[in-house]
Formats: sequence, structure tokens, C-alpha cells
Amino acid sequence: MLRFSRTKIFATLAIILIGLSLAVPSFFSKEQREAFVNALPKSIQWTVPTRAIVLGLDLQGGSQILLEIDQPDLVRSMVTGLRDDVRRILREAAVSPDGGIRVINRGVDLRIPDAAARAKVMPKLRELAAPINNPLAAGGQTLTVNEAENGTIQLVLTEAGINDRTRRAVSQAIEVVRKRIDFGGTKEPSIQQQGASRILVQVPGLQNPQELEDQLGKTAKLEFRMLADSPSGDVDMLASKDEGGAKVPVERRVMADGSDLTDAQPAFDPQTHEPMVSFKFNLRGAQRFGQATSENVGRRMAIVLDNVIQSAPVIRSAITGGTGQITGNFTVKDANDLSVLLRAGALPAKLTVVERRVVGPGLGRDSIEAGKMATLVAGGLVIAFMFATYGTFGFIANIALIVHVGLILGLMSVLEATMTLPGIAGIVLTIGTAVDSNVLIYERMREEARGGRSLVSALQAGFDRAFATIIDSNSTMAIAALLLFFMGSGPVKGFAVVFILGILTTVITAVTLTRMMIALWYNWFRPKALPF
Repeated sequence: MLRFSRTKIFATLAIILIGLSLAVPSFFSKEQREAFVNALPKSIQWTVPTRAIVLGLDLQGGSQILLEIDQPDLVRSMVTGLRDDVRRILREAAVSPDGGIRVINRGVDLRIPDAAARAKVMPKLRELAAPINNPLAAGGQTLTVNEAENGTIQLVLTEAGINDRTRRAVSQAIEVVRKRIDFGGTKEPSIQQQGASRILVQVPGLQNPQELEDQLGKTAKLEFRMLADSPSGDVDMLASKDEGGAKVPVERRVMADGSDLTDAQPAFDPQTHEPMVSFKFNLRGAQRFGQATSENVGRRMAIVLDNVIQSAPVIRSAITGGTGQITGNFTVKDANDLSVLLRAGALPAKLTVVERRVVGPGLGRDSIEAGKMATLVAGGLVIAFMFATYGTFGFIANIALIVHVGLILGLMSVLEATMTLPGIAGIVLTIGTAVDSNVLIYERMREEARGGRSLVSALQAGFDRAFATIIDSNSTMAIAALLLFFMGSGPVKGFAVVFILGILTTVITAVTLTRMMIALWYNWFRPKALPF
């Protein structure tokens, strides 16, 4: 253990220097970073790190918008779904209503004069009136089903059903918004429900609320339908990019939709080299898509995104693999943005912007200064304790500790992670856990030396026998941090990110770097006993 090759020493130092250099941009403003890079020759600009840590909303402010679920749009979507369910039941029962299915206020109605046919479908129609499971709704059903003597059947959404759907739409919209804004989990937006149908979104560092609004204003509602032969009947007239924006008839029946997507990635068409989006279905979506393509070979399937036909290719053969592509004269940015939207999922209803504004820091400069002071005091006390307790080895541990904090900042800069007050607390906590590893190693060395081992043997045993304990303790902390990351949100997730990075850098600095410096110390000074 006391022999490090020059290659290993240089490699270790290079990794540390690179990691520390990545943290440097975080100590300068965006304007200063851009000015420095622009002053360099273009041939070497790409080698200069420019990514920096983003201060959280509680430290630097950001943009805020207040969104509201468009309830009329949500009701229209519910009525459309109800109409499709009624159509499916009638098709399965081979029953045709007189005059088709008519859309009325908050529901649909139809007329089936034949009593036998009506008795055949009524049980299935009544099953659509599902009970409301929300305990706050005090029971009730999502819709009422009324049957008249003349054969008229009305299915009308209840107020309780609409309110329950609105509640669930808000919860779903919050998750979709969170995925769109913070897909990597490092921006730490604040997303909260306000009232029954509103969502408050705050994003740190973003000084233009319009950018946030543009990012959230899209629904990304993807549907696969068949082109209709004529504009009459049960069809919708939708604009088609293949026809230069002209409207063409599309069957209302949805063969498959974006809710069954498991992945969407930007790609390039191998023949035209134009940007496109490739997608993959889950098992249910693959089965529906495969059945639709196998039953309609030779027909054109419309790929409808937000009620616009992106393309309508001819089905040459059944597509059973559960994958496909979306083309439509996309730019690279369009394809990338669309893939993000599809991965995040479609919004359950249109979101209306009620308010937009730029917010200042909630706690501001005082909190930053307090956080700096807490970090400096904690670091100073730890450094003093280690030096007083372990002498030269304490000095080595302190160097490793400083490198440890620098590497955390470097990794956060690469990820462009957001630093909040909980993140500062995470750094302070990792200072203690990092030194804990050195304490385990040093105390093990002391025990081995007291047991009669030689200095070299005690040094070797200290690292070897403490290593398993270090791995175990850091593994348990990593499990807890991962749970916080995946189950938490906002500042909790930010704390978890910092803590996970601290655990990773601890293993590097407390074991590899400390071992190397102790080896160099021994080879240079040839001591006869431990310095503590």
C-alpha cells in the first residue's frame, strides 16, 4: 500500500484537478464566464468548463406562474370519452341507435326504440356510472343514466364527478409539469396545488416567465386514428401537414394514444436524414397498435398530435413490435422538445395562466451569508479537531476534506444542480461523514500499533480493515439518500442530490487520496512510529 506508481499518482492528481476546475465557474457570474470564454481562441473554447451551480428559489428568486385547469375543456374531454365508451358498448352489442349519439350539455343522449335491444345495452351503460372513491366527496357517482319510455337514454356527468375528475386532473398535471420542467431532477422547482383547480409553479433562476409558460402550454396529446373515406358520418375534420394544412376527414375512434408510450427519443430518418421522433409502446399499447395495423393494411393511419395530423402513412403490413416513428418536417429542436413532452405525458386538460411574475429571493442574501458561515464554522471546527487529535495525519485528512468539498461543487456544476438551503445543509453534513471515514482508518491504525504491529503493517491494516466498515456505512447512507431522491421533491430532492454526491466523493478522498498522501509521507520521511 505504501508504493504508488508515478502513473497512478499523476492520474489521481489529474482527476482531482479536473474535478476542482469544474467548480471554478460557479464562483463567477454568467456574464464573467461568457466574457472569459469569448476572450479565448475559438479552438480551445470547448475545453473551458462553463457550467455552474444554480442558486435555488430561496436564494436567488426566479419566475412564477399560476395555472388553472380549464374546467370547460376538461368537461369536453370527459364527454368525448363518455361518447366513445357508449359507442364501444353499442358496437359490441351490435345495436344501432336512431340518429346516432348526440352530445348534450355535460353528457350524451341516444334513442333505441327497440325494448329488447335497449335491455341488452342498459346494464353495460349503467356500469359507466362508477362510484367516486374520494372520501371527501361523500359518495356519489360520476354520472347519471336516465331511461325514458320512448327509448331515449341520457348519460349526464354529475357535479361530484366533474369535481373529482378536476381533483385528479390537478394531481396528474402537477406530475406532468414537474417532469417537463425538471426531467433530470436537478432544477428543484416548487410546484404546489392552490385551491381546487390551481397550480403554483416557481422555477429558480429563470427570469422570463414567458419561457416557462411556453414550455408548459403544450398538451402533447398523441392519437393514432384512421383516415376516413368521406367527410360525412362519425368523423372529425383535422388539419394535415401532408396536405399543406388543409383539413381532411379522420375517424373519431382512437386506435391507440400517447398514454401507452413508455419512451420517446429524437432520431433521424435513415433515408431522408430529417429529424423525427421514435417511440415505444407498453404491452397494452403494442397490442392495440398491432391489432389496429393488422386490421387496416392498405389504409392510411393518421398520427395526430394536438389535433393536427403530423403524417398519415399507408399501413403496408402489421406493426407488432410496439415501436414507430413520427415525422413532420421537424427541426432538431422540435424533435427534441416533442420527445420530452411525450416522455413526460400529456396534460389531462388545458392549463390557463392566471398570473405570471418574477419573484425575488424569499430569504435572500442573509441566508446565503448564514449558510456560508455555517459551512465555514463547521469546516473550521472539524479541521481544528482533526489536526489536534491526529497531528500530521489530521493535516492530511484536512486536505482530503477540502478536496472533498471542491469535488462536490464540481459535480454539482456539471449537473447544473440547484443549490438551496437544504443543499447547503447537505454539504455541512457530508463534511462530518467524510472525516468519519478518516477517523475509522486512523483509529484502526492506532489499535494495530498498540497490538505490536510494525508501522508499515499498522498502516496497511488500518486501510484494509477499515475499508469494509467505510463501504458499509456509506452504502446505508446512500440507500437513505436514494430513497429521499426518488420519493421526495423540491428541497428534499436537492438535499438528497448533494448527499449522494458527497458519499461518492468521500470514497475517493478518504480512501484513495488519503492513502496516497500517507504513502508519500512515509516514503519521504521514513518515520518509526505513528505521528499521533
